[in-house]
Amino acid sequence: MNLRNARVPWFATLTAAAALILAACSSSSTPGVAASNHAPSAGGVLRLAEPSDAFSDNMDPTGEYALQGWSPLEAMVRTLVTYKLEPGQAGLQLVPDLATTVPTPTDNGLVYTFHLKPGVKFGPPVNTPVTSQDIVYAFERINSAPLAAQYGFYYDGVISGMTGTAPRPMPVSGITTPNSTTIVFHLTHATGDFLSRLVLPATAPIPPAVGRCFLAAGSYGNDVISSGPYMFQGAASAKIGSCSTIKRMAGMNPSKQIVLVRNPNYNATTDLQSGRKNYPNAIVIEIDPNISDIFARIQSGALDASYFVNPPKTTLLTYTTNPSLHNRISSVSTGDTEYFQMNLTVPPFNDIHVRRAVNFILDRAAVLQAWGGSTIGSVSTHLIPPAVLGDVPGAHFDLYPSPGSAGDLEAAEAQMKLSKDDPKHDGKCDVAKYCTNLIMINKDVAPFTDMEASIVSALGKIGIQVLPRELESGAAQTAIENPKQLIAAQIGTWWTYDYPDPATYYDALFGSISAVGNGNFSMVGLTAGQAKRMSVPYPSGGIPSLDLRISHCEAIQLGVGRDTCWAALEKYMMQNVVPLAPLIWFNQITVLGSDVTYFSVPPFVRVSLTNIAVSNRLTVSDVVG
Repeated sequence: MNLRNARVPWFATLTAAAALILAACSSSSTPGVAASNHAPSAGGVLRLAEPSDAFSDNMDPTGEYALQGWSPLEAMVRTLVTYKLEPGQAGLQLVPDLATTVPTPTDNGLVYTFHLKPGVKFGPPVNTPVTSQDIVYAFERINSAPLAAQYGFYYDGVISGMTGTAPRPMPVSGITTPNSTTIVFHLTHATGDFLSRLVLPATAPIPPAVGRCFLAAGSYGNDVISSGPYMFQGAASAKIGSCSTIKRMAGMNPSKQIVLVRNPNYNATTDLQSGRKNYPNAIVIEIDPNISDIFARIQSGALDASYFVNPPKTTLLTYTTNPSLHNRISSVSTGDTEYFQMNLTVPPFNDIHVRRAVNFILDRAAVLQAWGGSTIGSVSTHLIPPAVLGDVPGAHFDLYPSPGSAGDLEAAEAQMKLSKDDPKHDGKCDVAKYCTNLIMINKDVAPFTDMEASIVSALGKIGIQVLPRELESGAAQTAIENPKQLIAAQIGTWWTYDYPDPATYYDALFGSISAVGNGNFSMVGLTAGQAKRMSVPYPSGGIPSLDLRISHCEAIQLGVGRDTCWAALEKYMMQNVVPLAPLIWFNQITVLGSDVTYFSVPPFVRVSLTNIAVSNRLTVSDVVG
């Protein structure tokens, strides 16, 4: 499945693990602390705005797959383990959340046993201790087909008995609860990042007495019961005696605003390891479709920070050049990676020498400039952003260097001369049948359209003539996911992780191939039999596969050995398969208001609403009419 790619166009950036970079006006700035004359302290209302209510599942944890929904859920629900809410490499550390410890698996990596901390209670109106059965129920919902768990593929076929096809929430054979504080997972095969998968909000506890009232996809999002420091405004007055009496909580109005207030049942002594600071007394996220208005209100002090929306180029220029504002913009290396992707079933991209030539010729510096320059990100040299693998030996390399990252015509022509598509041996793609009128899919909005000309021009230098087809985001996605379309190449999309591990790139981009909704655009690993069944051409020399190498890395437990495996696979892919040409590693851009006294960018949640402090002493009634 490749629902992950469908999620990408909804927001601008995600973060990976890198030190927070604040262009502070002070002589020094501590990572995670915004320049301010005020020390961070609890209180006030954090005011944010988002241009649309682009939730994928109405903030129902079972299926919600947009960051606009994940960020508030992180403030509302707790999971067995979590990534520490700290910026940089510290944010890659898995720590206990509901569990007492991060367990070591037994039975050759097939069994994970968790014990729950005492003293964790659901917020109003439930007000009962969180039990192991509440966590089991969350997985029963994931396994229920009508509830449309959008990333259920992380658990289906991994936990014994989970297939994602159950007609309703019902027991899962591979999850047992010896008592109310113990939960045991039995896996079908060793899955080294299973703990990472347990940080996702779908795995957070859901009280069955409430959850049973919401058996349609997205419906529970109106009445999420808190297990974390914040809850929906109005939760305390919700009536849960019967399903017929439950109404949408006042704080959940996604077409207008979302309002979170403190959960009175939250016990901070049970949450000493996650790094949650819980600064604001309340959090208000309103919907404002006017992006320029959002940034004007931040500058005026009416809002405290941007959310998952990048500033327009003009706004970005203002903040980076105005001395009075440049300390209010944060630019952090992220997990987002953008690339030019080639279809290995379509000539001339079925020739590895052509694909290598493309890597040499593209002007990555021009692409970065089209996006807004170095504040936006950096030129990329391979798929996985460096921050994801940290300092692992061999993780950072450039197999296709060029002066100023502007392309190397000589090196590109040398590769083209090795290709069967250059019978003249002049360094150009000479076979008109294969080298002209190649369809390249792009999105029809800036800055995707802005970078298009440099790519078309660069490819033309080696005789590859592409025809850009600019499509609306959904139409572009549909086109590239249909192998029968024989689309030669695509730009205008990018990838990122669901949790900071390379598996979330490789599984999706180079994994299974399907005739409908295919995420493996490059068709890496396509067999002759698959090609025949899908009526797509199959190159005479075959198409390389990464399946065995991916499976090998996936089975290794989290740690240096796993990271080293991915680093080696990354270099192998870029040298021996070459399905793409990397373009940009993006940054998370956040514009901060004058009231912000603390701001950090943890890798997992990217914008942690619990870890932003403001100096205003507003109340909810001051902000919400």
